[in-house]
Amino acid sequence: MADRLVHAVTGAYGYSGKYIARRLLQAGQPVVTLTNSGHRPNPFGEQVPAHPFNFDNPAALVETLKDVAVLYNTYWVRFNHKNFTHAMAVENTKKLFTAAKAAGVPRIVHVSITNPSLDTHLEYFRGKAELEQALIESGISYTILRPTVLFGQEDILINNIAWMLRRFPLFGVFGDGAYRLQPIYVDDLAELAVTAGQSNENKIVEAIGPETFTYRQLVQTIGHIIGRPRPILSIPPRVGYWVGWIIGHFTNDVTITWPEIEGLMADLLYVDAPPAGHTRLTAWARDHAAELGRHYAAELQRRR
Repeated sequence: MADRLVHAVTGAYGYSGKYIARRLLQAGQPVVTLTNSGHRPNPFGEQVPAHPFNFDNPAALVETLKDVAVLYNTYWVRFNHKNFTHAMAVENTKKLFTAAKAAGVPRIVHVSITNPSLDTHLEYFRGKAELEQALIESGISYTILRPTVLFGQEDILINNIAWMLRRFPLFGVFGDGAYRLQPIYVDDLAELAVTAGQSNENKIVEAIGPETFTYRQLVQTIGHIIGRPRPILSIPPRVGYWVGWIIGHFTNDVTITWPEIEGLMADLLYVDAPPAGHTRLTAWARDHAAELGRHYAAELQRRR
């Protein structure tokens, strides 16, 4: 890597990518970003030059990556939409890996998900498994990070749970709410990514936080922290989905999808592994209780 000094981060204008880029800059590393959002304000100014992904121009994508020592890949989509799909994200990420191989990029740090599987019908988890396999088979040195739910200033799930607790007299959980989550602070994930970029070891890391909650416990905990404890009702999952759809209609967003409910209830956001992050959601939430959930966080608005 001696003659390759540039670190490339996908989506440095977004969520986890922004924290990774910030960590790299703090470490004195030169950083570039690959993005589909070149029209958006660059939070880093001239410190982080931006390049388009050029998925449809492989030669240009290879040229962008030619001096890159480590590629940090956060590119993905949360759900299928008329403008983006999981299948498109898988195809484009494979193009990114192919271009990195052609450009001689020696190291990739890739953000995946807990419990990816080629056998599941859930496209999110199957697509992530396909990409893990593609990266491993590429021959490029790698670390794969498998986070569950991220929390932080720009978080969606935790924020919107708090938003609903602030506005509604009760909260419904899908089924018994006993399925588990292990949220990790977004900057802890960034720290793991930057540390992994300094290694040559091929490794898969279960990037989970130090606290495990059932979904019911998570809602109860957030409610108490923000001073809005509410009765929590077990409701049929389909009813919960339609309530989410109605909220999404009024917020012009996708609040939750049926595959996300299936993944939650299948316990796919839980792994039996030691924590890799150190920041506790409860401590972070207490520090941000005054603003947590004050405004709805819209996934589609972020993408627009």
